Amino acid sequence: MGYTDAPQGWWREFVLATPVRTAKLGVVRSDGSPHVAPVWVDLDGEDIVFMTSSETIKGKAILRDPRVSLCWDDERPPFGFVTISGTAFASTDRDALVLWATRLGGRYMGADLAEQYGRRNGVAPEMVVRVRPTRVVAKVNVAD
Repeated sequence: MGYTDAPQGWWREFVLATPVRTAKLGVVRSDGSPHVAPVWVDLDGEDIVFMTSSETIKGKAILRDPRVSLCWDDERPPFGFVTISGTAFASTDRDALVLWATRLGGRYMGADLAEQYGRRNGVAPEMVVRVRPTRVVAKVNVAD
């Protein structure tokens, strides 16, 4: 994996920073056109984990072609960003759905709402998506 203008582990800190940032997920539609949508994310080891419905544009695209890109940015000067390209692996395992829906809900909405989001989002047609990075580009202090 490639790292640019940032310490090697910096991208993980950037992705997990608080306040939390959504990732922008890029996939390819069936007609070949691009599609970008925000997703809630967390890390599990080196994997980026998020959830989406198998019935959405992004869900259908991932099931058809697992190549994805994700981007996070800090819009405050001196600016920074991380982009990751990788391969997505989708699962509809019930236990994984509840676990990740709860974990993501807690991360983005707060611990007091985690279980509520877990119950609501941890069901079909949702799927847990793990992205194994193949390329990471991280830039810090872009404006300097």
